[in-house]
Amino acid sequence: MTVILLIVYFAVMIAIGLYCRKNATDVNGFVLGGRSVGPWLTAFAFGTSYFSAVIFVGYAGQFGWLYGTSATWAGLGNAFIGSLLAWNVLGRRTRIMTQKLDAKTMPDYFGKRFDSLNLKVIASIIVFIFLIPYTASLYNGLSSLFGLVFDMPYWVVILIMAVLTCIYVVFGGYMATAINDFIQGIIMLFGICAVIGAVLSQNGGLTEAMKSLSAIEADGWGAGAYSSFFGPDPLALLFVVILTSLGTWGLPQMVGKFYAIKSENDIQKGTIISTVFAIIVAGGCYFLGGFGRLYADKIKYNEATGKPLFDTIVPAMLSTLPMIVIAVVVVLVLSASMSTLSSLVLTSSSTLTLDVIKPLSKKEMDEKKQVFIMRIFIVFFVVISAVIAVIKDSFPGLTFIAQMMGVSWGALAGAFLAPFLYGLYWKGITKVSVGVCYIWGCAIAIIQLIVTLGGVDVSAWGPVLGYIFKSSINSGVIAMVGGLVIVPIISLFTKKMDKEFVDETFACYEAKHEVSQKTALND
Repeated sequence: MTVILLIVYFAVMIAIGLYCRKNATDVNGFVLGGRSVGPWLTAFAFGTSYFSAVIFVGYAGQFGWLYGTSATWAGLGNAFIGSLLAWNVLGRRTRIMTQKLDAKTMPDYFGKRFDSLNLKVIASIIVFIFLIPYTASLYNGLSSLFGLVFDMPYWVVILIMAVLTCIYVVFGGYMATAINDFIQGIIMLFGICAVIGAVLSQNGGLTEAMKSLSAIEADGWGAGAYSSFFGPDPLALLFVVILTSLGTWGLPQMVGKFYAIKSENDIQKGTIISTVFAIIVAGGCYFLGGFGRLYADKIKYNEATGKPLFDTIVPAMLSTLPMIVIAVVVVLVLSASMSTLSSLVLTSSSTLTLDVIKPLSKKEMDEKKQVFIMRIFIVFFVVISAVIAVIKDSFPGLTFIAQMMGVSWGALAGAFLAPFLYGLYWKGITKVSVGVCYIWGCAIAIIQLIVTLGGVDVSAWGPVLGYIFKSSINSGVIAMVGGLVIVPIISLFTKKMDKEFVDETFACYEAKHEVSQKTALND
């Protein structure tokens, strides 16, 4: 059954890639789908790029184990902050200004919004460095899940996923990715509902499952903490909510979806669709993970520390389910991973081509050559991420890659969130403040990486710094929130941009139709 589902799934993916070739003949079509993508495709592309195997297997298992069913707050935060609020705050203005500037990527936006080639190139380098390990992390969890069904080496699973993603993204570009994301999103919606129903049924229903969970004691809290409203550690949970929700506002592969929206009406529809999708998928994943402690006798533990291996929690929950449910889950996780992988490699390749190679090239590059180079880099990024994933799986003691993945999200959001957001709304932001925010976000991430890899005891740094660098989650939140504070302060004391240039840039919001474009796009 699983094999049949996968063969059908793979065939559909490839067919869509070949079908969308006609929409990927120039840069605008290949990268943005001609800026004519409807609400359903855009909303599902946003959601499936947001939620991958990292969420379903890694985060759901980890945070569900730590916080119980209160981890569901992370999913709800993803829905209402990471989706609903993001669409309302960023969607319309991003679409208007990026079209005005003819910006196709986030670094391209920085370069044109702040009239600085240096800011564009530096942003591209940051994207290149931190998206590769993030991309490699998408393969996490696939090994243990596929091991439930297939007797095959992990590298074969990675190879299949990499090749198929390459085919449909290389041929069809953004439009193929968006259509496939829609199909993958539907699989995710039905899949997570089926899994939750099966797990609860296996534990006697929701009431009995909650009763069993409430009997488990938490350190310092006694029984009932893992089934309580805010869980055993509300502050730590709040940091998780902020990182995984607000962080999307600064991730290039996420905000890039707003570049391609077709019309004002599509933004309104997309906002609702994206939010509902996130409630079901993200809320469902974290809610499911909250019952992980009921399977404490089935998961694997680190022999040295005695702590659970978080990536094994969700697979352990699924291992006792009927084979048809496991088959659905395998396709679900593969769909989630491929959708996010396609978004990341398209973002990486377009950024490197359009924002580094093209500006630095001495020869003029026509549209066909740019698209060709992007296709080459898509293959390159997929291969690199696959190799990293294989190496990491082959050498479990190689912690550098795993820790690098953990800080990627915080580094990207810390460096880009504040400049991107303020750049859409505020004329007073300066070039220097953007550069300082780049340094701030990356510096926090690098310090966190050094602390984690070196096993540094941060408790000696004092209560504040000690708590910040206790985990990549805490430091990631500080990087993002700190950027929102640093950028306006630095902007007040540094050289302002040319007023005429800034006024001309912001004039796009006041272009008149029946009302100003900041109220409604011109359909």
